[in-house]
Amino acid sequence: MTKPVPNSSRFVSLGLFTLLVSVPQTLLAQVAEGSAFRVDRINALVLVLVFSTAVLLYTKWAKAGKPLYLRKIPGLDAVEEAVGRATEMGRPVLFVPGIAELDEIETIAGISILGRVAKIVAQYDTPLTVPVRYPLVLAAGQEVVEQAYIEAGKRDSYDKDTVKYVAGEQFAFTANVNGYMMRERPATNIYMGAFFAESLLLAETGNAAGSIQIAGTARPEQLPFFIAACDYTLMGEELYAASAYLSHEPIMTGGLKGQDFVKVLIVLCIIIGAALVSFGYGEWFINLFEAV
Repeated sequence: MTKPVPNSSRFVSLGLFTLLVSVPQTLLAQVAEGSAFRVDRINALVLVLVFSTAVLLYTKWAKAGKPLYLRKIPGLDAVEEAVGRATEMGRPVLFVPGIAELDEIETIAGISILGRVAKIVAQYDTPLTVPVRYPLVLAAGQEVVEQAYIEAGKRDSYDKDTVKYVAGEQFAFTANVNGYMMRERPATNIYMGAFFAESLLLAETGNAAGSIQIAGTARPEQLPFFIAACDYTLMGEELYAASAYLSHEPIMTGGLKGQDFVKVLIVLCIIIGAALVSFGYGEWFINLFEAV
């Protein structure tokens, strides 16, 4: 004698009913305990709303074609000129997207800039070399460069070996790139990403090879070396703003302008707070930011 098969829909309905009954009870219990809403975090909520509104508003204006002011970054303005120089001399462009893994934000910024540079290089039919240290950066770099050539209408000119794995060890990578500089004498060297002890070795070798050099990193301890040995240097947040600056895409430009707007508000709050504390009236103002 076979046993009756349980009705699965009955159990599903019973589970949903239990969930619908238990959730409101849980919320009521939290309200009774006073923990359903963190009143002390309202300031964080206000900051998020202000930031989101600024980004969305600037993005809307950018899509509508409204001109948005972006501070000039000489190093980025010189990219096209440097690529043009390499084209005239018949020599390649070297792009190093840092030596960190793909999970580093500086590497992501460097790969993003690589896409813009590759598009300019494709338009000029200039040779491009991109040495990388990690397999994931290799895959991402190849995809970005290929897409740039496709957008420039030069898909047949794309060479998969443009982005190539060199070495996994820091100074082995540096020695390989330095050797390439001295052999091929690239007209333009672009360093964008995370760099460490090899920064001065790369920059000095490129300087000795007679290359125009444009560098950018968010590592404060490496900036002096790039400033001393390179023609142009992007410092700190300029590296992250470079992609929006070069592409002028509405979404990226809106995000950049929204961040700048919030930075201005933060600076104003700091100035107001300093003035109030100086006159002995700043305690209530400081309390507004304590739980953020």
